[in-house]
Amino acid sequence: MVQLSNFHAAVSGKVVQHVLVAHCCQQDRKLSTQYRKDCCIPYRHKLLPYIRGKLAWTDISTMQLRTFSKFNRGIVYCNAAPSATIIPSVDKGAFLKLQNGSDIRGVAVDGVEGEPVTLTEPVTEAIAAAFAAWLLDRKKPDPSKRLKVSIGHDSRISAQKLQDAVSRGLASAGVDVIQYGLASTPAMFNSTLTKSEDFLCPVDGSIMITASHLPYNRNGFKFFTDAGGLGKVDIKDILERAADIYKNFTDEGLREAERKAAQSVKRVDYMTVYTSDLVAAVRKAAGNIERPLEGFHIVVDAGNGAGGFFAGKVLEPLGAITSGSQFLEPDGLFPNHIPNPEDKEAMRAITWAVLDNKADLGIIFDTDVDRSAAVDSSGRELNRNRLIALYVCYCFRGSGRHHRFKRGYKNVIDEAIRLNSVGEESHLAIETSGHGAFKENHWLDDGAYLMVKLLNKLASAKASGVGGGSKVLTDLVDGLEEPGVAVELRLKIDQNDADLKGGSFREYGEAVLQHLANSVNSDPKLQKAPVNYEGVRVSGYGGWFLLRLSLHDPVLPLNIEAPSNEDAVKLGLAVLAAVNEFKALDTSALNKFVQV
Repeated sequence: MVQLSNFHAAVSGKVVQHVLVAHCCQQDRKLSTQYRKDCCIPYRHKLLPYIRGKLAWTDISTMQLRTFSKFNRGIVYCNAAPSATIIPSVDKGAFLKLQNGSDIRGVAVDGVEGEPVTLTEPVTEAIAAAFAAWLLDRKKPDPSKRLKVSIGHDSRISAQKLQDAVSRGLASAGVDVIQYGLASTPAMFNSTLTKSEDFLCPVDGSIMITASHLPYNRNGFKFFTDAGGLGKVDIKDILERAADIYKNFTDEGLREAERKAAQSVKRVDYMTVYTSDLVAAVRKAAGNIERPLEGFHIVVDAGNGAGGFFAGKVLEPLGAITSGSQFLEPDGLFPNHIPNPEDKEAMRAITWAVLDNKADLGIIFDTDVDRSAAVDSSGRELNRNRLIALYVCYCFRGSGRHHRFKRGYKNVIDEAIRLNSVGEESHLAIETSGHGAFKENHWLDDGAYLMVKLLNKLASAKASGVGGGSKVLTDLVDGLEEPGVAVELRLKIDQNDADLKGGSFREYGEAVLQHLANSVNSDPKLQKAPVNYEGVRVSGYGGWFLLRLSLHDPVLPLNIEAPSNEDAVKLGLAVLAAVNEFKALDTSALNKFVQV
């Protein structure tokens, strides 16, 4: 995170357009586990005629509306999918295991050995109803007012099934439901802030259905109010409520939820508002020029996630050439590469796209567009530490102060907010993962907004007569020292090993960390960080290492950065010497790195 005094933020203006009505439909149960893309094709000028029947697939694999219920003010009220009639027993412990920090994550699709489905439709309904109950407690609305909750999803194959289940759960709790279909996580938070009656905004709460870059069989939920994303305590509260709600589910109750959903679910194309805001921000930075990116060639890699909109709805209206952009079509099987700006294969893909098309800039997003990275015209990656340095140099002219905190985008954002509350001015909370949130943007970690900040630099440079394409960006970080070696190794804990002695992997991992900390204290060439928030962080040999315990998985990630491979190996050997006696710890990756 970066702090700065006397920094003046430019807040993007809101652009409100006429409502773009999209149409929802009764889901054919036979399609519920098949690949599907956006829920339906939006029609701007007229509604389709009423035709009895089920869903049909168009030649671009989007679902076209065939069945309607009733209309009101040009918004379609739609029937959600029928719920399952068998309600298996799920205890509170199983619900709590779905917590992943400030998110909920689970297995939503069967077929992967050893990964049973945990995020079923009834479980999802209970979680949605619990969020509604939590929201009602927080908002305490007037009895005459019904709360509104928006729902969006990324491209995952379970998205439509879970969207329908969320809709039923919310409707059963007495709130109005607004479906956005294919959307980005930042857009969902933004819908709690937008003021537009046409788009039924602002909503009181928002749910994004996503599991970020995890495999195709996973899915999950992120929750928002106008105060931002929910925290760990809130998520635990919701899951505990959900477990209690689930215990009281009956077949008749689930059928009643279907009937309520049929009356309360509406659908609008909110992404029109969100993309308009991004376009307006770039135009403003360039002095209100209509097409400030005219002549720039910028390619986008969406990784078949939800970020394909950026090429056609943001860059092209600004005048940019986007030919060569790839994997823009949503495909929840992610057939080309993992949508992850930290993934080496993904970064190679966008780098080759830039070089092959002789583009000025490449932009890559994760699945739900809350993370991003870039590549300059020479193929130089602008991600991780380099991306952080770029924003510090561009936005703060290099005068910011680095405040290191523990990992987790919500942790970093909350710390930045806390610093501001005690008088320490902070304007940027950012991680090497590509999560980045600006104070000027309501502390929303928005991958698209991060890239808009780079576009602002390109556009303003062009408007002032400075050329050179993406060179105006890379010039900012040229000359900054970078580590000669930067690696992350994952040391897995075998939970079935006798060395755990019946304890949990967390207890075992904490014992490993404590032993490492004690070992470092006796080595004069190593020095523990005086202030540290997680794991064991140590400096030495011109570099550093950090060994920490994963939040939910039986893994100890080890990060090493050093001036040379020789120095990095010395750090690795220091770790290996300390942890070698722990027989349940798989050190093969570390052994290979130090060539033992």
